[in-house]
Amino acid sequence: MILETERLNLRPLEVSDADLLFPMMSDAEVMAHWDVPEMDDIDLIRAIVAGQVEDMAASRAMFWAMRTLEGDDFLGVCDLSDIDRWHKRAEVGFMLGRGAWGQGYGLEAMRTVIAHAASTGLRRLTARTHLGNRRSDALLEKLGFTEEGLLRGHVLRDGDRRDCRLFGLLL
Repeated sequence: MILETERLNLRPLEVSDADLLFPMMSDAEVMAHWDVPEMDDIDLIRAIVAGQVEDMAASRAMFWAMRTLEGDDFLGVCDLSDIDRWHKRAEVGFMLGRGAWGQGYGLEAMRTVIAHAASTGLRRLTARTHLGNRRSDALLEKLGFTEEGLLRGHVLRDGDRRDCRLFGLLL
């Protein structure tokens, strides 16, 4: 399903979008607060995106490519993942390239994703952030998410266990 905001077009992610994601996912600064480090293998990124497309086909997730309405510039991705229709819940996430930081695109896209989630019957959303990711923490709080706890040692990255904050939103 294509979603539209005041400045953005959110369309379902396609395998061909992997080439547009490569500059972001190979950027150490963009990937600093992700579960995995930056990647310099385009084939690995293509395989990840292909898996996300499969998850969409199985109704386990929805991933959107974020593009500007004016100019059709690719800015990043946002998603509803781990969709659980029985318990009416899912996890949200987003990734923006550095050139799109600080312009409100993430907030705008996620407001629309949250509204879409509610319209499909989901009643609870969660999000995780790595400790120190103040921008994402602030964005989630602006969206109405509440910090619910700390997931100690939740992610293994670069040989170290990393803690994550857990945020939740009831719809």
